[in-house]
Amino acid sequence: MIPLKSQKEIQMLKRSGEILASVMQKVQKIVRPGITTMDIDTLSAELIFKKKAQAAFKGYKGFPATACVSVNEEIVHGIPGPRVILEGDIVSIDLGINYQGYFSDMAVTLPVGKVDVRRLKLIEVAKQSLALGIKQACAGNHLTDISHSIQSFVEGQGFSVVRQFVGHGIGSALHEEPEIPNFGEPGAGPLLKSGMVLAIEPMINLGGWESTITENGWTAVTKDGSASAHFEHTVAVTDQGPVILTK
Repeated sequence: MIPLKSQKEIQMLKRSGEILASVMQKVQKIVRPGITTMDIDTLSAELIFKKKAQAAFKGYKGFPATACVSVNEEIVHGIPGPRVILEGDIVSIDLGINYQGYFSDMAVTLPVGKVDVRRLKLIEVAKQSLALGIKQACAGNHLTDISHSIQSFVEGQGFSVVRQFVGHGIGSALHEEPEIPNFGEPGAGPLLKSGMVLAIEPMINLGGWESTITENGWTAVTKDGSASAHFEHTVAVTDQGPVILTK
């Protein structure tokens, strides 16, 4: 069962999303060569606390940090620590908050200094694929219309779509129904209805789509060691079309 939100609930989720977007905007500004992934986590925690919100990821199924910080071949769920970010890296930051019982979730991937042209294109294609997926989040469309628009664009640009991880519904919990794959044929899955709120999050790789989990039990990396990019927004399906809540 996919929960439908009332107008009041969507307004509260929008407030949560606005707070999260403001935190992300500030966190992005410190990303440069020489900082550590833990520096990103520390600032994220401070800013979320100042906004009187709670970090949605910390403690979730045992995850030990506020932010997921994934570098280069790391796809998602990178655990912050002493790793120093270097010139030429690409860094994915995934943040979620709980504000007064309303969850929001977003992710961006950033180039650090002078970055290889193929990695820059990877980031741009991932960002564009999210925008295309969001365009399909309309009442009356099928869920996999989102999935297909992402996959067809990404593969048309010569990159691959991660299969192991998917987007999700969100609202009074961090993860709700439905799961939202970033691949698949169009016209399948449940019909989208006004009041659904979705966390749409393409994860795309420079090489093959296969992934594996590292020894820490959390961090997903590309099997072939190629770079990966990740973008995410929390989006409401409305009668007027999709509305991005995390901006």
